[in-house]
Amino acid sequence: MDVVHATGGVIPPRSGASLVVTIHDLAFLHRPDQFTRRGVSFMTRALELAQRQADLIIVPSEATAEDCRGAGVEGRRLRVIPWGCAPVTIAERDRLSVRAAYSLPEEFLLWVGTAEPRKNLPTLIEAHERSQSDLPLILVGPSGWGSDANLGTPGGTESIRHLGVVPDSVLSVLYDLATGFIYPSLMEGFGMPVLEAMAQGAPVITSRGSATEEVAGGAARLVDPLDSGSIAVAIDEIAGDAVLRDELAQRARTRAASLTWENTANLTAAVYREVAR
Repeated sequence: MDVVHATGGVIPPRSGASLVVTIHDLAFLHRPDQFTRRGVSFMTRALELAQRQADLIIVPSEATAEDCRGAGVEGRRLRVIPWGCAPVTIAERDRLSVRAAYSLPEEFLLWVGTAEPRKNLPTLIEAHERSQSDLPLILVGPSGWGSDANLGTPGGTESIRHLGVVPDSVLSVLYDLATGFIYPSLMEGFGMPVLEAMAQGAPVITSRGSATEEVAGGAARLVDPLDSGSIAVAIDEIAGDAVLRDELAQRARTRAASLTWENTANLTAAVYREVAR
């Protein structure tokens, strides 16, 4: 073979082939307390091997590229390749089916991810409680670990509900139905849920000064993820202003349309050609 691409942190022994490594983020260097000890050890070792052995390193955002440079990775070895997304066409019968299956209210806020410390769920829930809006908050994704956030319970009509893991087909409908999508993560390498939500035209609230701001590309309402008051104000604005929601939705679709899997694939293939011997 000509090229080996390590896409998820497992770095194989060097062979005669060129080695490309994807580094998604270096959050474990900034806040090791937000990861398991074993996870930090594994990811630290992977970074060391990538620095020593990789011919080129792919990162999904300029934010991660900057982090890598700060960790000692030579800039000339980095290639920024954003991820892509394609909108899913939603039929009205699918909207009705999902709304009925999950007992969804007419309007709601949506969050998607794994409940772990860096996802900042306690601050989000505090902001939701502080907001003047009565929009329920729907949480989607696995329970994860280490979060002291109250994820609510499946079903029911609580102001905060956790649906757990849902099929991709249902997730696309949830993005489509959501009054607003909120993602105040403390640190991401990219922030795929933000792009998925924008592709479906959901008005997005996300963190300022982060990779998710980069992904949003000026098409989201930005907040200080450490300030529940800042998040609460954004929730109230999204909930109470239909004109703002429509504007953000239009900008979101336009931004998402510029980030395609075709572009991701072409740039990745170019990296393979660059290192192939």
